Amino acid sequence: MQNFSFRNPTEILFGRGMIAAIASRVPTAVPVLLLYGGGSIQRNGVYAQVKAALAAHPAVVEFGGIEPNPLHETCMKAVALAREKRVGFVLAVGGGSVLDAAKYIAAAVCYEGGDAWEILTSGGAVVKRALPLGTVLTLSATGSESNGNSVISRQATQEKLFFGSPLSFPVFSVLDPETTYSLPQKQVRNGVVDAFVHVMEQYMTYPAAAPLQDRLAEGVVQTLLEVGPLTLAAPRDYDARASFMWAATLALNTLIGSGVPQDWTSHMIGHELTAFYGLDHAESLAVVLPGVWTHQIQRKEAKLVQLGQRLWGASTATATIARTEAFFRALGMPTRLAEYDIKAAEAAAKVQKRFSDRGMLLGEHGDLTPAQAAEILMLRA
Repeated sequence: MQNFSFRNPTEILFGRGMIAAIASRVPTAVPVLLLYGGGSIQRNGVYAQVKAALAAHPAVVEFGGIEPNPLHETCMKAVALAREKRVGFVLAVGGGSVLDAAKYIAAAVCYEGGDAWEILTSGGAVVKRALPLGTVLTLSATGSESNGNSVISRQATQEKLFFGSPLSFPVFSVLDPETTYSLPQKQVRNGVVDAFVHVMEQYMTYPAAAPLQDRLAEGVVQTLLEVGPLTLAAPRDYDARASFMWAATLALNTLIGSGVPQDWTSHMIGHELTAFYGLDHAESLAVVLPGVWTHQIQRKEAKLVQLGQRLWGASTATATIARTEAFFRALGMPTRLAEYDIKAAEAAAKVQKRFSDRGMLLGEHGDLTPAQAAEILMLRA
C-alpha cells in the first residue's frame, strides 16, 4: 500500500428532513449565492424546503440555469453576480453538475489571475482561495457532495476539463434520499453507472497490497449491483434510495482511492466524447470502460480476475468484462458508439488529436498514449 494522506472535511447531513438543518449552518453574516439548475427543484418541493430553511437569512442571491454539463460561460455570469453582491458563501442545490459549477464559481470569484479558465487548465493548481460552499444533493451519481473535484465544459472551444482542490470540498452536504424520488429513470440509470465506474477507476489497476481498500471498493460495487436495479424498479423505496445515495458518495469521497494506484483513462476519454458529441457523462463511461479493460487486459488481469471471482464467480478477465457490460445493459444503458450514431474512426481521430495537442499520457502507469486511446475507441464501434 502506497503512502497517502486522507482529508475529507465535509459534514454529511443524511436522511429525511435534513434540509432544515442548513438553517444553522449557512452563515448569516454574508450574502449567500443560492445556485441551482432547471425547474425540477421547484416541482419536487426541494426549493420550497431550502427557502424555508433560509427564511431568516438577511441576504440570499439566486442564480438558476446551470446546465447538465455546466458551462464556463454560464458560471462566469454567476461569478459576476457573486462579486457584485459581495457573496461570501455558495449553496448549491441539485445534482453533480450544479455542485461542480458551485466549486468552480467559488474558486473563480476569488481568482486574481487572468481568465478563470486557468483554474481548469492547471487542474486546480492556481486555486489559492475559494468561497466556502454547502450542498443539497438531489441526484446521486458524481460524489461531488463529498470531494474537491469539479468538471466544467467550455462551449466556445468544445473542451471539458476538471480541477480538484482541498479548498473546494463542501463544508456540509445534505443527503435526503426523498429528494431523488422524482428523478427520470435515465438519470437514475446514469447515476448507478457513474458511481460504479468511479469505484473501478480507483480499483482496476494492479495488486497493491491494499486488501482493505479492495474490500471497501468491492463492497460499494456489490451494493450498487444490488440496489441499482431496485432503485429503477421501485422509485419510492426509501431504503434502496438511501443505500444507493450513500454508495455513490463513498464511491468518490477519496476514501477507497487512498494509498492505491488509480486509472482515470475512461473518464478522460469520456470527457472528450461529451465535449464533441454531447453524450451524458455516464453514457460515455459505459461505452469506454469495457474498451479500456479489454485493451489493457494483460496489465489489469489480476484485478479483473479478483473482481470477477468476488462479485460474480467469474474465473477469467474476459468474463469479468462481459459481466460488467451486461450489468450496464441490464440497467438500460447503451455500451457502443454506434448506438449513439457516432463513428468510431471519427471519434478516435478527434480524441487522439486532442490528447496529442495536450501532450497527455494516461493510465495507472502514465504511459498510455493518444494513439492507444484511439485504439480503445475503435474497440467500441
